[in-house]
Amino acid sequence: MKGRNMTRWRDPAKDPRQEKKTDLITPEGYASMQSLLDHLVRVRRPEQSRKTGEAAAQGDRSENADYTYNKKALNGTIARIAYLQKRLDALTVVDRLPADRERVFFSAWVTLEDDDGEEMRIRIVGPDETDNKKHWISVDAPLARALLGKPLDAEVTVDAPGGETTYIITDIAYAER
Repeated sequence: MKGRNMTRWRDPAKDPRQEKKTDLITPEGYASMQSLLDHLVRVRRPEQSRKTGEAAAQGDRSENADYTYNKKALNGTIARIAYLQKRLDALTVVDRLPADRERVFFSAWVTLEDDDGEEMRIRIVGPDETDNKKHWISVDAPLARALLGKPLDAEVTVDAPGGETTYIITDIAYAER
């Protein structure tokens, strides 16, 4: 049986999409997701509903590409709104600093030095707010898992795509709230 609903079978035990996400988020990340939801509900959905209505009024919907495109975009927006509402309800905002600021915990800025002496500064955040450009990594990432709980000057070995990499923690900082 062939068709558009057929997909490749994936073993649920090995499928990365089945892994449980950590339900932690920083206050900044929560505010960002909330503002996106607000924008979708107050601006984008009404605009797309209006465009879909105008396209539907033009006549036969079965041959109306404008209607089909706008309806698909509207359905995508509605799905995104539903996802954000469900996800925001499930999240736990971590709005206080850890008691021991000499160790790596959630929302920490960590400066790492590799064997070649190159430094890298990352921030450990929730999976919903990761950003490669800002060097924000998920708390679920292998590097973040290896760093959690480690003190300053600790040596951390991580299995990276290019092979095992060893880092030394040279600085730990937290944003003041």
